[in-house]
Amino acid sequence: MTLLIVYEDEDILAINKPAGLSVHKVSPTDSQETLADMLVRERPYLKGVGDLPAGRQGINLRPGIVHRLDKETSGIMVIAKNQAAFEFFKKQFQEHTIKKEYLALVYGHPKQPRGIIDVPLGKLGTKQTTLIHGKRELTERKAETAYETVKTFGPPAGGYTLLKVMPKTGRTHQIRVHLKAIGCPVVGDKLYAKGRTMPHGLDRMFLHAQRIEFVTPGGKALILEAGLPEDLQNMLSVLQ
Repeated sequence: MTLLIVYEDEDILAINKPAGLSVHKVSPTDSQETLADMLVRERPYLKGVGDLPAGRQGINLRPGIVHRLDKETSGIMVIAKNQAAFEFFKKQFQEHTIKKEYLALVYGHPKQPRGIIDVPLGKLGTKQTTLIHGKRELTERKAETAYETVKTFGPPAGGYTLLKVMPKTGRTHQIRVHLKAIGCPVVGDKLYAKGRTMPHGLDRMFLHAQRIEFVTPGGKALILEAGLPEDLQNMLSVLQ
């Protein structure tokens, strides 16, 4: 497997990540092949870019990586090629000035064809993002996701909806949790859509990062896109 490069300049590398590829290892002993492994193999200088371990010792598990996609999510990702670019993008993501757009096929139909989901998310220790409810000791974190209906499939009761989804914040699993919160989890999501029937012909989660808009460290305004992968295009054709 090689990097699918969408754009590159002296500061950034934008790639189209395939589904099934983890962005980085969870620990130095993790044996799975990741995007980080591919980056270091093809661009060894990236080892020194990012939030390095204390004292700049040990293995940099996230070389140049300024944002992430879940393993089963495909689509556009931006990699910083030097430390100055890394710090620049880290600040932009923290300030939510970078615009991202996803396509998600969900179970059922939202009550409103478009809207904003602003359900706060929380983190319990080191566990992943989850909905805040009950009396659990969770650290509340503001999260906001906008969505628009692109196309509906099937009857009013049941069926599927293709959504354009724009996360305004960048919490772990934010899109997946928020869509579940409105009763429309992502098709194929093994964590947040347990018990749901997978459409015939689809073998992974239908979530794709199709577009990202930002200003480069050099002041250039960019809009980068990654087309819908063949497996997801075929799924939509089956549903027509």
